[in-house]
Amino acid sequence: MVGRAAAETLRKWRAGRPARQRGLAPISALFQRRSLTLRVILLTSLWVMVALVVVGGLISGLYERTATRGFENLLTAQLYNLVNTVSVDEEGELQGTPDLGDLRYVQPLSGWYWEVVPASANTSGGLSSASLARLSVPEFPLSRAPFDRMYRRSYVTEGPDRQRLHVTETEVVLDAENHAARFRVMGSLATVEDDIAAFDRTLLLYLGGVGLGTILVNVLVILIALRPLARVRRSLAAVREGEAERLETGFPAEIEPLAAEMNALIDNNRRIVERSRTQVGNLAHSLKTPIAILMNEARAMEGGKDRVVTEQAERMRQQVQHYLDRARVAAQGQSIVFRTPVHPVLERIVRVIAKLNPHLDVEFVAEAADDIVFAGERQDLEEVVGNLLENAGKWAKSRIRLTCRAEEAERFAVTIEDDGPGLTGAEIREALKRGKRLDEATPGSGLGLSIVRDVTGEYRGRLELSRSELGGLSAKVLLPRIER
Repeated sequence: MVGRAAAETLRKWRAGRPARQRGLAPISALFQRRSLTLRVILLTSLWVMVALVVVGGLISGLYERTATRGFENLLTAQLYNLVNTVSVDEEGELQGTPDLGDLRYVQPLSGWYWEVVPASANTSGGLSSASLARLSVPEFPLSRAPFDRMYRRSYVTEGPDRQRLHVTETEVVLDAENHAARFRVMGSLATVEDDIAAFDRTLLLYLGGVGLGTILVNVLVILIALRPLARVRRSLAAVREGEAERLETGFPAEIEPLAAEMNALIDNNRRIVERSRTQVGNLAHSLKTPIAILMNEARAMEGGKDRVVTEQAERMRQQVQHYLDRARVAAQGQSIVFRTPVHPVLERIVRVIAKLNPHLDVEFVAEAADDIVFAGERQDLEEVVGNLLENAGKWAKSRIRLTCRAEEAERFAVTIEDDGPGLTGAEIREALKRGKRLDEATPGSGLGLSIVRDVTGEYRGRLELSRSELGGLSAKVLLPRIER
């Protein structure tokens, strides 16, 4: 129960940090390894990217098919135009002045060419576009690209200046004398490929913008949709800090049952803690009366026989009080985060120890202690520091020094040093055992250091013993702190 109370106390202390830090929780949650928000955003963003890639691929493929078909249809139309403008004379020589209406056919080596050559023995001559510049394009083997039923064929070949050309070709009988000619119209594939590449770049730009906008809107929608969970977290923090007894209501229908179950759990936990506290208190109080009777009877004994009984009864009383205090800490730790300014508490304890030990020089060194606030109850801080100072007062020769300073990210350290004999490593391990005393001649029950260890453990702190610069023992405790 004490361990759970300590864990709860630490969680409440963290929840008690400034509101400006808690306000960053929705954003910082995105970068947590196990963030639900990050998982949803990553999965939906991945789906958006996959969907856009698939859609982009389909659109690009459709456009490429359409552009290629339009390119081929253009060459076919120009091929028939060429056929209609060429004839043969009486001697069977090809003649005509074709004009396909495209300036690219007159620009030298533009990649757009036409050519008419004889296809029968009784036909002579030949015609070609000005763009071909009296060059020729090698014929493509019929075995690799045969004519179709319309006596037309298309193929890709290499033209002048290593251009990749798409060729549409047909053979036509021009007159009744069976004069035949082969007509070829050629277009540069770079034209359609550049057009497709430009479309793909534009498509990528637009789809990228749509994808980025979709992801941003998706992130915004998810953050807004998950805001009720942040309300649940803040409501729980209010319960832990003692600002509310139950979670607030009015959550969305999906979260309202969770809030109701949490409220039921809070009520049940409160009943269990109160019942446990009552039982511990009843047990401890029921033992006080028998212990008091034992001590009174021991005082009436003669012959020095009362010493052992009185001593053991006193130890029993201290143990009972110790567990009463622990029950108090465990029960109170379930509801409220305590805030205790450290400097006033330490000053008061130092003054008390100095009065009880007038022969000792008790020094208080506060390194920015005015700004340190203990995330716990004043009585626990007093018990920790008081036990350590009392122990130092028993062993110190002439000097005790108490130092307080902020340490680590969210903790502060209180160090008590003395100029006594100190302890060896083995003695330190023995000293931390409950009720273990290294010197039976020195008054005490042996519970001091173990009590300090228990209290600091409940706050997830720690106790460290080592050799002091003053020559004796150095006892250092680390405890949680919060901002003012």
